[in-house]
Amino acid sequence: MNLKQLAEELGLSPTTVSRALNGYPEVSEATRLRVAEAARHYNYRPNTQAKRLATGRAMAIGHIIPLSTRHEIVNPVFADFIAGAGEVYARAGYDMVLTIVPDSDEERAYREVRSKGNVDGIIVHGPKVHDARLPLLEELGLPFVVHGRSLGADPGYSWVDVNNTRAFERATSFLLDLGHRRIALVNGIETMDFAARRRHGFERALAARGLAADPALMVAGEMTEAQGHDVMRDMLTLPDPPTAVLTASFLSAIGVRRALWERGLRMGRDVSIVTHDDELGYLRNGTDEPIFTATRSSVREAGRRCAAMLLRRIESGAGAPETDLMEATLVVGASTGPAPRRPETID
Repeated sequence: MNLKQLAEELGLSPTTVSRALNGYPEVSEATRLRVAEAARHYNYRPNTQAKRLATGRAMAIGHIIPLSTRHEIVNPVFADFIAGAGEVYARAGYDMVLTIVPDSDEERAYREVRSKGNVDGIIVHGPKVHDARLPLLEELGLPFVVHGRSLGADPGYSWVDVNNTRAFERATSFLLDLGHRRIALVNGIETMDFAARRRHGFERALAARGLAADPALMVAGEMTEAQGHDVMRDMLTLPDPPTAVLTASFLSAIGVRRALWERGLRMGRDVSIVTHDDELGYLRNGTDEPIFTATRSSVREAGRRCAAMLLRRIESGAGAPETDLMEATLVVGASTGPAPRRPETID
């Protein structure tokens, strides 16, 4: 079955069916779902070779991953993003090209994909503050969408991001409302844009209550289970340890919980934890009830939105930049409770 026949079965124009399959926002969700269901029912697949010949496009999207972030390949966040983006590519007849390069060869890799013409656009992952890749891609004239944003960069680029500042401001305020004043931040690497914004939200919430962030309770680094464990183990030895922890990763939160268990402390009673869990498909925050109180956003949905935005820009010849700011929701789980009472001192 070809596109015209599928459109006739649905009683829609070929243009509407094509736009529905490619994720265009002007197509209603009901129509998009109807078209997607019909495409599955009739086993419709876009004729990629014909489309390549007709449009002169490669019908492929590039994802360039530097070796220094090779952990991204096994990170459940990256896996969920790719799963979401892949759904959109498959419906539109696009292939996905993953390129792994050393850090020193990243610029060369972007120049090569442009000169070879083997992709029609790029998704930029893990943007840093003042990210040099963005002006490079503008110079190359290669359509791109950033998963995230870059503080200090020229604002004239397209992106999809979660409101990290607001999410961590809200999470910190939640802990403050529970009476916590010794709140630790276990953050990602703060040259990364998302981590810089999360720290800003944390500090802003404290400042709004007349509190200053304690440097001894703020750590930035690779967001792993080991990071959460080691940081929490060390903080628990402080003369005035934290009564609550805000982590930038679900993996880090698992490590924090392990450190508490080793000390005989109970999560939610002795020390509260709030994490950012990204609503992961492969690492769930509980089943019926959330394990951790979390600021939640779907990274799989972010993948879908990035992919659809990039395909729109490729199909339309770019135009004005598009932006999409997703808001995280705060989900209360078993990991938080009122601040424990401090033992009273007797003079």
